[in-house]
Amino acid sequence: MNTTQTVSTKQDILNYLLKFGQATAQTLAETLEISPQAIRRHLKDLETEGLIEHQSVQNGMGRPQYVYGLSRQGRERYPHRYGEFAVSFLDTLVETVGEKQVGEVLRKQWQRKAKEYRDRIGVGSLKERVAKLVQLRQEEGYMAELLLMEKNHTQQQKYILAEHNCAISEVAESYPSVCGHELEMFSAVLPDCIIERTHWINNGEHRCGYLIQPR
Repeated sequence: MNTTQTVSTKQDILNYLLKFGQATAQTLAETLEISPQAIRRHLKDLETEGLIEHQSVQNGMGRPQYVYGLSRQGRERYPHRYGEFAVSFLDTLVETVGEKQVGEVLRKQWQRKAKEYRDRIGVGSLKERVAKLVQLRQEEGYMAELLLMEKNHTQQQKYILAEHNCAISEVAESYPSVCGHELEMFSAVLPDCIIERTHWINNGEHRCGYLIQPR
């Protein structure tokens, strides 16, 4: 396997772990269609680089299995739009004008963002609007996708907006209120829908998820 293929395969492994949270070497080998021996070499290299980590899981009476997931360093390889400067800037604002005022600034920022999204998404069916929302999030550095759920008893279609990384993770860790504003923003963008958070990276889950269903 040449160097380009090796880099590509390692990136495929990282992308899979970002999307699904964790996996065994066998699952990765089957998904990426390469030999278990080759996948283990890549996993060893990635762990040496500090990009992934593993835990031992006991299944029944057999030998324990290694389950792999991204390390913090591995997650930080994915796009971040703000980072340390934004956190430092917000800290300075809190010291200068107070936490309450900064909270209002953050709320107004998300309100502006909601208006921008509404203007760019325009009108259309719910499926069309949600698809455009996913596209906008992808443009901003989120590994976002739309998951279709089965129709409920009222025959209304439900969707899950899944975001496998957080483009503002450093800000969200220091100021978790931004996640609440983000939920409010989605509700403002899709006012004819009920939107609920199903998963949250800040809670240690491997993705953020939002259930979207018509009112």
